[in-house]
Amino acid sequence: MSVEPGTVRGLHYQEPPAAQDKLVTVVQGAILDIAVDIRRGSPTFGQSVAVELRAEEPTQLLVPVGFAHGFCTLRPNTMVLYKVSAPYNAACDRGILWNDPDLAIDWPVAPDAATLSDKDRRQPRLRDIESVFRFQG
Repeated sequence: MSVEPGTVRGLHYQEPPAAQDKLVTVVQGAILDIAVDIRRGSPTFGQSVAVELRAEEPTQLLVPVGFAHGFCTLRPNTMVLYKVSAPYNAACDRGILWNDPDLAIDWPVAPDAATLSDKDRRQPRLRDIESVFRFQG
């Protein structure tokens, strides 16, 4: 549950052995949902996809292993639900800076207006992570 519009969560992922596929849906409110390809060697490495998910239109986004995930709430009191393929493991938890300029994500909130956790403010840029994910094309 995120109370304020403009709350940003992410960009998060888990490394093996706890890497996760995530199926994301919104049960109340709306989000702009983001997935970023972090698989080394992928022709779409560093590129993102953005999808608006709204409770009144029960659409879901599947974020596969090898992609970082984040979202920005568009309405007050937004509730997001995940179904994941592996349980959360704090030791495997990783992230990328949500507004990394190299990603050029068009977030619906200005950096100084976003509500962020301390964790999300401190994430490294994509260029500074050692992604263990490899493209299997």
